[in-house]
Amino acid sequence: MMAKHGKKYRKSAAEVDKTRLYELQEGVELALKTAYAGFDESLDIAVRLGVDPRHADQMVRSSVMLPHGTGKEVRVLVFAKGEKETEALNAGADYAGSDEIIAKIKDGWLDFDKTIATPDMMGEVGKIGRILGPRNLMPNAKLGTVTFDIERVVGEIKKGKVDFRVDKNGIVHAAIGKKHFGPEKIQDNVLAFVDKLIQLKPSSSKGIYLKSIVISSTMGPGVKLDPFNIRTLIKEA
Repeated sequence: MMAKHGKKYRKSAAEVDKTRLYELQEGVELALKTAYAGFDESLDIAVRLGVDPRHADQMVRSSVMLPHGTGKEVRVLVFAKGEKETEALNAGADYAGSDEIIAKIKDGWLDFDKTIATPDMMGEVGKIGRILGPRNLMPNAKLGTVTFDIERVVGEIKKGKVDFRVDKNGIVHAAIGKKHFGPEKIQDNVLAFVDKLIQLKPSSSKGIYLKSIVISSTMGPGVKLDPFNIRTLIKEA
């Protein structure tokens, strides 16, 4: 059974032509216009890729620095000891530590959004993998969050580094800003995100790679963007 939408949603949805692929500028402006909630809504992007995630060589997963960040406050936890623990806190990490932090997590504490670990801590962090893993909170070497370069990585995450991975349906989801950013910053973030996806195209992916691109606000309707237009803008940048 389909969910029933309220009057405000239906009014916003009526402004979106579902049969159209909007050029980036018009599409972003429309997504912002139809964000009707009384709070600073997030803007999200969903890109359907021409990949089969069941094959390891077609698993698209990485991270990207958005030019203007996401607008969200990210709570960063660093698993580290000694000087690296101090370095983490000085760099702006919200929490840092080793055994005592791991014990808190075992007791149910999860008041953080991203984790980083020094390589020497991964043996201990692995013991809470069953807690962190399902919540996508495990430090990951492929995403650059298992490192001794703590200061740089904490800074990147705080400035708006976004991790992403394709889901089982071939779709990549990510936050690309807040309503208050305005259209130009959202457009910049969309271009940076899609450009990164294009760079990651698996050589084994055949046919159309960017199948569809949709942006939406937290409460608002989806707006389909024209992948060809976005590709063109990236090439011209």
